[in-house]
Amino acid sequence: MEGLQSLAVLGAVLVLACQPRQWRRTVRSVFARQLLFTGVRSARFAAVLATLAGVLVVVQASLWLGRVGLSQMSPPLLVAVLVRELGPLLAGLLVIVNSGSAMATELGLMKLRGEVRVLQAQGLEPLPYLVMPRVLAAGISSLCLSVLFIAVAFASGFVFEALLLDVRMDATIFAAEVLGALRPADALTVFTKGTLPGLFIGVICTTAGLNAGPTVTGVPTACRRALVRSVAVLFVISATVSLLAYL
Repeated sequence: MEGLQSLAVLGAVLVLACQPRQWRRTVRSVFARQLLFTGVRSARFAAVLATLAGVLVVVQASLWLGRVGLSQMSPPLLVAVLVRELGPLLAGLLVIVNSGSAMATELGLMKLRGEVRVLQAQGLEPLPYLVMPRVLAAGISSLCLSVLFIAVAFASGFVFEALLLDVRMDATIFAAEVLGALRPADALTVFTKGTLPGLFIGVICTTAGLNAGPTVTGVPTACRRALVRSVAVLFVISATVSLLAYL
């Protein structure tokens, strides 16, 4: 039942987003603030995680595959690990941890303090004003963080490999090998895994906050439930897309 509700809310959000009259100045302001909080302010931490992931994955793959004489398998392996799986997955987790709890808590407190009723009295419906901009910002931020994560992971892995492992390889050759290992389905996979979980995370966390209990204790309960459901949805979508795209 909750899954169908999330699908219905997401469908309504996408329909509203296609209507220019719904993008009032107040809605654009909420969208910009959420995009700044979820995407821009998370970019630095995402870059740090990507650097560490690049060092771990790229260096280990090149080192061990080189030892067994399978260096030519390094680019396809890196694409499979970083592009198809690890990048979008960690970006989604970052959105959940950094913004999911904040969205659920913020809307839960707004409901508790009666601010949602005040907005409704002013003619501002919760779906286009509170839910739509946050959901869209979460989806766009998740996609951008996925692309940033993948790019920084490859760059940091190449630099670390060249400096510390004394591996002589031109950057253009490394980039050409990686691009050669990419398949047309990889671009669609990154877009789907980067955008769809972010949209569902936004839907789950915003609706959980608006449906929080009437007491103060209902807010952390709603927040915890939203985070658990968001993580589960993230892994389900990631696994489903991988099965459909590569099997």
